[in-house]
Amino acid sequence: MLTDSHVHLNDESFDEDLSDVFERARDIGVSRFLVPGWDVDSSRKAMGLCRFYPGMYFAAGIHPENIAEAKEGDLVEIEKLALEPRCVAVGECGLDYHYENDESTKSLQKAFFVAQIDLANKLGLPMSIHSRDAVEDTYALLSEHPVKAGAVLHCYGSSPEMLLRFAELGCYFGFDGPITFKNAVQPVKSLLQCPLDRLLLETDSPYMAPTPMRGRRNEPSYLTHIAQKAAEIKTIGVEEISEITEANFNRLFHVKQ
Repeated sequence: MLTDSHVHLNDESFDEDLSDVFERARDIGVSRFLVPGWDVDSSRKAMGLCRFYPGMYFAAGIHPENIAEAKEGDLVEIEKLALEPRCVAVGECGLDYHYENDESTKSLQKAFFVAQIDLANKLGLPMSIHSRDAVEDTYALLSEHPVKAGAVLHCYGSSPEMLLRFAELGCYFGFDGPITFKNAVQPVKSLLQCPLDRLLLETDSPYMAPTPMRGRRNEPSYLTHIAQKAAEIKTIGVEEISEITEANFNRLFHVKQ
């Protein structure tokens, strides 16, 4: 059994064939899914999917790339969604300086990130964190504003050295398609450094399909390719890495098998 710990089944690219995508994943052994929102509407859509599909959980949050469109009261709506029984985390939220990195953008992203850390702490929930080209600021904010129930840095792409610093803060780390890419050196080095008790597997579907599925829309059934590569890198069996990552998911998100 495998859990896709970060999968955007609420993305419109799945609207026409989600039932088929879900069944393909279940048939191959991927039986649980954490679907994060990126704004109020996508978080609400994720909640709706959880009511229809077994083994599905969701996270409610505002992604840094969606902050510019956020309306007054959106964080209040996120809090309401986060109180739903199938919501196991606040997120996907964090910092992203890849496309815009002027000081006003950074300041606004930081404010929303801290507000959602405060919300997670208020509700006793862990967080699903996005950090892109913003590793030092992400680390600084998590150091200044600890997430009491823990957090995962999803799609971890920073250095092995930073991974160890984040681990000291209690963070978990999600690894996905890039560990299978031919020239992806840093993701492999970081996975080698990642403590086994902090490791999670994810697809980040519909993005970044793993080898040998590159160029296709990613989907949770492809998690098996990521699990196989992760087991190879960590020099353990696929069954063992499945058991380890399942236990880590249960621990961080406070869910039962």
